[in-house]
Amino acid sequence: MCYYGKDSVAAVSFLYYNILERIAQNKQDNKGFSEIAFYIRKDISESVFCQKRKKEYYMNTIIAVDAMGGDNAPGAIVKGAVEAVNERKDIIIHFFGDKDSIEKELSGQQYDPAQIRITHTTEEISCDESPAVAIKKKKDSSMVVGLRSVKAGECDAFVSAGSSGAVLVGGQVLVGKCKGVKRAPLAPLVPTEKGVSLLIDCGANVDARPEHLVQFAQMGSIYMKNIMGVKNPKVAIVNIGAEEAKGNALVKETYPLLKECSGINFVGSIEARDIPKGDVDVIVTEAFVGNVILKLEEGLAGTLIHVIKKGMMSNLRSKLGALLVKPSLKRTLKTFDASEYGGAPLLGLKGLVVKIHGSSSAKETKNAIFQCVSFKEQKINQKIMEHLSVGGENETSKIS
Repeated sequence: MCYYGKDSVAAVSFLYYNILERIAQNKQDNKGFSEIAFYIRKDISESVFCQKRKKEYYMNTIIAVDAMGGDNAPGAIVKGAVEAVNERKDIIIHFFGDKDSIEKELSGQQYDPAQIRITHTTEEISCDESPAVAIKKKKDSSMVVGLRSVKAGECDAFVSAGSSGAVLVGGQVLVGKCKGVKRAPLAPLVPTEKGVSLLIDCGANVDARPEHLVQFAQMGSIYMKNIMGVKNPKVAIVNIGAEEAKGNALVKETYPLLKECSGINFVGSIEARDIPKGDVDVIVTEAFVGNVILKLEEGLAGTLIHVIKKGMMSNLRSKLGALLVKPSLKRTLKTFDASEYGGAPLLGLKGLVVKIHGSSSAKETKNAIFQCVSFKEQKINQKIMEHLSVGGENETSKIS
């Protein structure tokens, strides 16, 4: 199917005239409907509008950005998106939200106008609304219209700092799950001593079953191998001990299934205290525990930075020492800055949906956009579908 954007009126009028002409000509020649339809499709596919869209699709990554979602919207969101297009010419940003507000933020900034688009929407979804009700009723909200653009194929990905619940509901209802995917998990990268690990799930499925966690492990392995370049990702399940016999009912039922899944490199259980060491690449858990782990790490990191800064500024000697260690400390702390790694993708959908923090800065927005480009280039959705749809519910084929 072809999408025309701002050229839609001219394009449809032009094609409509050609279609009528084609039907009239074929009626005179007594040709059947199927043959008429064939030529109509040919006219459409060969039109300058569709050729332009095909070229654009393959050369660029078009990213729908919810300009109205988050505590710092639209300012930080627009700024981060502009920084992204200024760094990469293969990105097109399609903002969804209040046009006047977006254009106000864009004014004064330098960017290529060909890389920025705006679709005006009249509604917003707030965090205090029921996600399901908001997605259903607010059809002209920046989030709903943006998600529909991904569903329709007009955009390759959707990025939002808005309501987490609404993003999760909208992603699964509007964009839809890939064939074979039972649950779509949120999967952020968490900083560790050795780099990053993928925490899956961290907020989407608090009532997950063992078969869901097995799929999380498979999807997480595909992501870490293709996006982060880890050759044979180590997978572990969050537990209260290293022994297989430990854990709640969910963990005890899931553990043997992960052991039997030949398509992943399962190394056993991992305790929360060992996650920051970075010994495993994919950390599997259900959403409640995952969200607690994520929030604890974020809070602890912020507290440590505050305490370190306070200690360094406590007296003259410590201030002098701070000057000496500042460059090395800054580099070290940067590796533990979660905003460096973008947002949390909702894996297993027919299109990419990325949730960034509600208080996201321009940097996190920019990095989430770059994350979307890598996701498209590595064809993560196709690889997930290949491994989870073939063979039905018990598919555990080898990870790509």
